[in-house]
Amino acid sequence: MKGRREEVFIVSKVLPHNASRHGTIKACENSLHRLGIESIDLYLLHWPGRHPLRDTVEAFHELKNTGKIKAWGVSNFDTSDMEELWSVPGGADCQTNQILYNLMRRGVEWDLLPWCEKKGVSVMAYSPLEQGRLLGNEKLRLIAEQLNLSVAQIAIAWTLRKKGIISIPKASSIKHVEENIAAWSIELEKKDCDMLDDEFKPPLKKEMLGIL
Repeated sequence: MKGRREEVFIVSKVLPHNASRHGTIKACENSLHRLGIESIDLYLLHWPGRHPLRDTVEAFHELKNTGKIKAWGVSNFDTSDMEELWSVPGGADCQTNQILYNLMRRGVEWDLLPWCEKKGVSVMAYSPLEQGRLLGNEKLRLIAEQLNLSVAQIAIAWTLRKKGIISIPKASSIKHVEENIAAWSIELEKKDCDMLDDEFKPPLKKEMLGIL
């Protein structure tokens, strides 16, 4: 990254067992040292843990005030976790919630996505391809053929169809990176989304938050 820092958006995380006030600050400083940088663009609490959220949030604010991070958020927080976070002083400064969301994992549509949208919290959808399992789906393949796109592009474009959602697919080659980038400009038509709804049903009740 030397000489190209401004071209890269860096996200790092603090593990729950390190998420005390002191532990969060120390973990961030260790990451900065390992990466050889002065500031992390987005720093996340990996998932809820035993340390009080108040302490973690205080650490996030101190790190931001000292320029060691530019923004902070959480990961794997369900609706009740987000409500608890919002009850903590400064908790509403959370910028994003990184969660598992894809065609096979739609439970968050029941209440978590609407909650985040209402509060203005962006959603960072990880594993949009369900670790590659979606690549073999026949419905996705048919839609991809009709649109002259790859199955991966369809799956990624689907996660991006709603406002405030960011998709973070993995890529093992330059070709995959280029395909993933192209998915951002794809707008699926209603008939395509309806076909996918038939194959991957929306939730009919509250479901446990999925984690991979």
